[in-house]
Amino acid sequence: MTPNIMRLAFAALLGFAPMAMAQQADTSQTGTGQSTTSGLSTGTPISPAGSTYSRQSFSDWELRCVRTQDGKETEKDPCQLYQLLKDDKGNSVAEISLFALPKKEGEAVAAATVITPLETLLTQGLTMVVDKASPKRYPFSWCSTVGCYARLGFTQAEVDAFEKGAKADLIIFPVAAPKTEVKLKMSLSGFTAGYKAVHEVNKKAAELTAADQKAAPKK
Repeated sequence: MTPNIMRLAFAALLGFAPMAMAQQADTSQTGTGQSTTSGLSTGTPISPAGSTYSRQSFSDWELRCVRTQDGKETEKDPCQLYQLLKDDKGNSVAEISLFALPKKEGEAVAAATVITPLETLLTQGLTMVVDKASPKRYPFSWCSTVGCYARLGFTQAEVDAFEKGAKADLIIFPVAAPKTEVKLKMSLSGFTAGYKAVHEVNKKAAELTAADQKAAPKK
């Protein structure tokens, strides 16, 4: 029987959702979005720089971006494709964030970060199998209070396989049961459109940032 693995905390990757607040009957809305009661402001929710938000969904993938300015979502925000990975019982166990590399790094044209629970057996690494292709094993890089991180690089042939494939399996092993594999399903539905979108939005973000830097007065 597969042991129960502690669910991964995602607080470091989630943005701050503004809390809905009930107002009195005489409450009015200002043009800035602030709520006022008898001339008193209850404030405007602000999402800090560095928090994430969902820009668009592509079937089982989500385009998540990071705010580079306080309270604003702009075309300069860098983005990644995101998917929450679950085990065969439907438990949320890990997550993957994937993006195209702006410049080819060796054979890799795309990269991903996979975060697994702290209870993962690091010496077994992370194994990925796309449909019926040969499996590949990746090492873990480090662990933090959020979880353990594996950094993956993908060749163009592997990206092509993702676009043509139906699913991939990511396999990890828990420390408590080192011989028991935990198989996580990664759907490839929507990957092609999502990968194209993340490449385009990051390219535009880089161009806008470069234009701003070029236009900035020299010190």
